Amino acid sequence: MELPLFSFSTISKATADFSLNNKLGEGGFGPVYKGMLEEGIEIAVKRLSTTSSQGLDEFKNEVICISKLQHRNLVKLLDEKQRTTLDWTKRFDIIKGIARGLVYLHQDSRLRIIHRDLKASNILLDQDMNPKISDFGIARSFGGNETQANTERVVGTYGYMSPEYALDGIFSIKSDVFSFGVLTLEIVSGKRNRGFVHPEHDNNLIGHAWRMHNEGRSMDLIDTSLAESSDPSEVLRSIQVGLLCVQQSPEDRPDMPSVIMMFGSEGALSQPKQPAFFTERNLIGADFSSSTNPTNSTTGLTITDVVAR
Repeated sequence: MELPLFSFSTISKATADFSLNNKLGEGGFGPVYKGMLEEGIEIAVKRLSTTSSQGLDEFKNEVICISKLQHRNLVKLLDEKQRTTLDWTKRFDIIKGIARGLVYLHQDSRLRIIHRDLKASNILLDQDMNPKISDFGIARSFGGNETQANTERVVGTYGYMSPEYALDGIFSIKSDVFSFGVLTLEIVSGKRNRGFVHPEHDNNLIGHAWRMHNEGRSMDLIDTSLAESSDPSEVLRSIQVGLLCVQQSPEDRPDMPSVIMMFGSEGALSQPKQPAFFTERNLIGADFSSSTNPTNSTTGLTITDVVAR
């Protein structure tokens, strides 16, 4: 690959010798630093840690993926995440931007890519709040008409993983669709799926959204800060699309081009079936067979979950 190469001294100078003041966060590889090259280009630098839970192979995998993919909703150089309060219009644009990025990965790029770790902290925003899908360390590429594979080493983040992947190690483009559905519900509600437990019925965010939908109270799910700026029709459509994406069976979930069409039309959507992982206990209490997922874990499941990523 014809990639630009930078000496360690150049990177060290750009980040002020990896100063803590320039540290943006920390992920599975290690710390990430903000830097400035001499020509004025702002960059983010990942530094592989000796204690990293992800190794050199994953690091190389990410470099290969990013170097071969070009899309406005995928990272080239990682942008600094901006933590601001976003109105509904911008949140809706972010949802649609993530969807367009996934369409490119699944269908339009030179490689068919399954991200496998799509989550809120892997969606970076540039200065104009345009979403960029990042972190391709555990992404998998496919050739020809392949759309599905299985693995004995399940990696990803609890709360975003599809049931067929978490339980059986089977991943496909529909695994990313499930993660997108979780992200959509999180963006609408302003709440994280993982760690959310409704005080009245103990459901997680997916279960709570499903309950509100069935009771005809989906608007109650919306982030209270969006009350004045939201378009009810767009909010309701986003919630219904999110629930369609997190359905139990992969066959029932739409593909990402269909999701784009759903957002762009005003026609009636199909009714979602019951989602997967209705409560956190659905996953915690599951029987993970060591014969299908042989690992060193006592549960037979290996999950990388680094909050700072």
